[in-house]
Amino acid sequence: MSDINVTPFVDVMLVLLIVFMVAAPMLTSGVQVNLPDATSSPLSGQDEPLTITVAADGKIYIQDSETGFDDLASKLLAITKEKKDTRIFLRGDRTLDYGRMMQIFGSVSQSGFSNIALLTEPGARHAATQAPGSQR
Repeated sequence: MSDINVTPFVDVMLVLLIVFMVAAPMLTSGVQVNLPDATSSPLSGQDEPLTITVAADGKIYIQDSETGFDDLASKLLAITKEKKDTRIFLRGDRTLDYGRMMQIFGSVSQSGFSNIALLTEPGARHAATQAPGSQR
């Protein structure tokens, strides 16, 4: 018989596809937050940014580790090794108080970091979620 039977190969590939489709969403790490929407272009840069996340319950995370507001500046300086030009992304849940986000932004800025960006969800879904009867 000179033909190659590809049925077992296709079966194995389909099983691997299903395994990767199920496993891929589990590989994303971080704190789950509901980011606000905005229409802007992504930031460019070569270095890996440091992410500060403020969850809906007000807890602050640097990357995946929880930290207090009072320790935020000192931990950032220790993590970045006093490198103040490090890119910092600030993510906050859309249900958070604006003042709380600006308080954290101000604390990071006062620590000497000047390359801070607020993250939003790409796209403009806010028109669809606008309250009935409100004007723009």
